[in-house]
Amino acid sequence: MTDAPLLSLLVPAVGGQGGGVLLDWIVDAALIDGYPVHGTSIPGVAQRTGSTTYYVELSGERNQSVDGTPIFSLYPVPGALDVLLAPEFLEVGRSIELGFPSPGRTTIIASTHRLYSIHEKIVTGRGIYPIEKLQAAARAFSKRLIAFDALALAREHGTEANAVLLGALAGSGVLPLSAEAFREAIRTKAVQVEANLRGFEAGFAVAAGPAAGAGEGSRGFGTPLAPDPSRATPAGPAVTATSPDIERIVVGFPEGLGAIVREAVARLVDYQDRAYAERYLERLRPFVQGGDLELGRIVARHLAVWMTYEDAVRVAQLKTRASRFERIRRDKAVGAGELVVTDFLKPDLDELYGVLPYRLVAPFARWAERRWPNGRPTIGQHVKTTTVSGFLRVWMLTWLRPLRPISYRAREEHARIDRWLSAVTRCATWDNALACEVGRAAQLVKGYGDVRRRMVGHFDRLLEAVMRAAQHDAATGGKFETSRSLAARYRTLVLQGPESEAAAAALATEGLARS
Repeated sequence: MTDAPLLSLLVPAVGGQGGGVLLDWIVDAALIDGYPVHGTSIPGVAQRTGSTTYYVELSGERNQSVDGTPIFSLYPVPGALDVLLAPEFLEVGRSIELGFPSPGRTTIIASTHRLYSIHEKIVTGRGIYPIEKLQAAARAFSKRLIAFDALALAREHGTEANAVLLGALAGSGVLPLSAEAFREAIRTKAVQVEANLRGFEAGFAVAAGPAAGAGEGSRGFGTPLAPDPSRATPAGPAVTATSPDIERIVVGFPEGLGAIVREAVARLVDYQDRAYAERYLERLRPFVQGGDLELGRIVARHLAVWMTYEDAVRVAQLKTRASRFERIRRDKAVGAGELVVTDFLKPDLDELYGVLPYRLVAPFARWAERRWPNGRPTIGQHVKTTTVSGFLRVWMLTWLRPLRPISYRAREEHARIDRWLSAVTRCATWDNALACEVGRAAQLVKGYGDVRRRMVGHFDRLLEAVMRAAQHDAATGGKFETSRSLAARYRTLVLQGPESEAAAAALATEGLARS
């Protein structure tokens, strides 16, 4: 055995991010520079239901004799890790939970972008783990922290995040390997060499830059990447919130609501037309005239989201936008002729007949409700929207946009919106805090198909129970604490996920019984 120091590096991986390739590059770079090294992978279930990790140990001295070859470990020792190289930021938190990094020893190099875990996705409300807590933990458990959005940088340079992170590792200087050894490892691998070298140089520049020594990379927490207009999501409005026409429409609204209202109007014009946006403003005005900006903000935000519900017409509109195909081509680094996009569509009967005129389909809708009370049949189809026939199949649905105001779905949605606004108005005459809680109840109306029907049922149940409780509070001269608590608790339970919905329903039943 030798007394030469050993350096340890852990890569906690997320499925599909090239952790195995990253491991090979690091091991090959060490061998190229003459350092004894050993790398191993610990397989698990990808995408966060388990853990796939890659571990490297290398000697701090090169070209040792046979007798001095170190004995390597196959697994990191908690608290004795030199480098944590995380391709996604939640993996830093998981490694901290397992006790691997330590503030006296570990350099953490991490990409700050997020790939949401299953537990974050299944929550009906916002279940995303607070990024601020991850940032604080990463700072607290690292001797040095280099954190930046490696995925955004990779897309900017037409490469992959693992190459960018390799460059950041080289630029950090935490390993005794030369930058040229890492570059040669990429060339030796002979896979997308030019693209990976571009990513390497980009990551190297971030970690070796002057800001990296302060604890965060030059594109770290405090200086997020500026948004690239060419990367707007397909859901982005064609009319921007700063258009002069939008400014003329929203004139007269309080400055504190300006940003929300401008964005809402742009979204509504893109969704339908200017008259639709003006209908939104007419509905909103009564809630901002009294000067209570909190209630106005709540109604402004949830009303805009509700009025732009995603029916089949909207889905077709988003899926056939040129910006969508441009974004996919850019992300996948392929030419126009090489791109193949297959959309997996599964509309149910409600979504199909919902875009047709109410008078035409109302009898059929009532029959379908009786025939399938627990959910309508779905029609699954795979459509290649990069072919002429597939694109036209989806795009022709957008021709139904002029019929939306008289459609069956529009009548149902707007009738429920009006009931909600009436309830908020009534509550505002009793208690402003109660009105805000009833306003937030619109957050429950979300999803598609069976999910949306279930969530609408919860919304209706909440509205009925809270209004009954509020009327009881008003009649008995109460302070509306019971009705406010009922609204907040019910909404919170439903947004926690399907496993809490039964408790929410029981809470509403109890509230109705008391009132």
